[in-house]
Amino acid sequence: MPDQPEDFDLLVVGGGKAGKTLSMDLARAGRRVAMVERGMIGGSCINVACIPTKALVTSARVAHQLRQAAALGLSVEGARVDVDLLRAHKQDVVEQMVAANRQQFLDSGLHLVIGSARFVAARTVRVTLADGGERLLRGADVVINTGTRPHLPSVPGMTEAGVLTSNDLLRLERLPARLVVLGGGTVGVEFAQMFASFGSAVTVVEGGPQLLSREDPDVADALMRVFLADGIDVRVGVAVARVDRDPDGTLRVALDDGSVVTGDEVLVAAGRAPVTDGLGLDAAGVRLDEHGFVLVDEYLRTSAERTWAAGDVAGSPQFTHVSLDDYRIIRANLTGERRSTSGRLIPYTVFTTPELARVGLSESDARRAGYDVEVAHLPVAAIPRARTLRDTRGMWKAVIDTRTDLILGASLLGPESGEVITSVQLAMLARMPWTALRDAIITHPTMAEGLNLLFASLQPRPVR
Repeated sequence: MPDQPEDFDLLVVGGGKAGKTLSMDLARAGRRVAMVERGMIGGSCINVACIPTKALVTSARVAHQLRQAAALGLSVEGARVDVDLLRAHKQDVVEQMVAANRQQFLDSGLHLVIGSARFVAARTVRVTLADGGERLLRGADVVINTGTRPHLPSVPGMTEAGVLTSNDLLRLERLPARLVVLGGGTVGVEFAQMFASFGSAVTVVEGGPQLLSREDPDVADALMRVFLADGIDVRVGVAVARVDRDPDGTLRVALDDGSVVTGDEVLVAAGRAPVTDGLGLDAAGVRLDEHGFVLVDEYLRTSAERTWAAGDVAGSPQFTHVSLDDYRIIRANLTGERRSTSGRLIPYTVFTTPELARVGLSESDARRAGYDVEVAHLPVAAIPRARTLRDTRGMWKAVIDTRTDLILGASLLGPESGEVITSVQLAMLARMPWTALRDAIITHPTMAEGLNLLFASLQPRPVR
């Protein structure tokens, strides 16, 4: 057992987006860097989150399009979902990206340590190596980037019944004939629609009054209509009272309204919990909040000197692109610049079909904040490109500050919305008035052209 620690300029515990990017960046710059990772090379995004799920979303969209082929003038016969091919497709995408990450780690010159780290003192960890033995590592600066894992709520019978998390479902051993999804957040709705496209009979149970609780009610209602048209049974405003598995394998989900939902598998999509247990953060002087997330200030500094936290574990919005910006913030502060999380404009996309993309304030948020707002609305059916795609489902809306004519936010539910939302984000960052998007010359026919139509729905006001 080592007694003297190996010293590094930077020690990163956890190889998520922020941690791995910072590690490689500083290693390439000639700093001595060690990154400890339990074994998920590239982080959860590549292995069990964004990349594998979006690979399968692609498959689900093709399955959906094949069912609509006649409307596009095509006759398709004999198409079926093959679970082995799905798994191979997903795994090939993941393995390619894992291999690329591993090679980047080696090329950068960082010390990649595979094992489980536990803090034993300030900025010092003891690592139980995956291949046996231990190492004692110390950093002049330390970054904690251990991420989150699926959360299982305390519901009677849930553990004994053998429910699945998103990690489990990605292994795709078989396609369940009936799938019950507990939770109507991002993970829940993406998996629900994905498996409905693969042919499963899907029921979604959400305790709140609507799907996607952070969205405006009209946006959530538009997505609900899409789900119902896809044959998905959606139950909102009901909580799970108990889960049991019958002797024949059937899972029974008792709801608090007295009804029972049955399925062959149950996916629990009830949020994510921070990976901080077992890290020994008390020994490092790092404080946690009541939910186990690392407490940080706007510069991502923890309560311990020269110790930082980034990504999901630091309570940042749970998106890989936010973790990347956390890297920028920590790198700037390590090199003497001043950069913080204050005022960040964060877009996101829910990869349903069609996509839901958001940036800035919702209408509800803006009104609660005291803004005098005007709201632009547009049915996706009004966008010519949606007609050519034969996908006119959804609606777009944008929220305008009537005092300044600036865009406060936008919610786009429709095809390719994840690509279009960046144009709105850039207009907001540039503090352009809404009229700039109304009058911009945008390629026809594209989905982005819908921005002309969306903002043209607003009534012009007298020139100030």
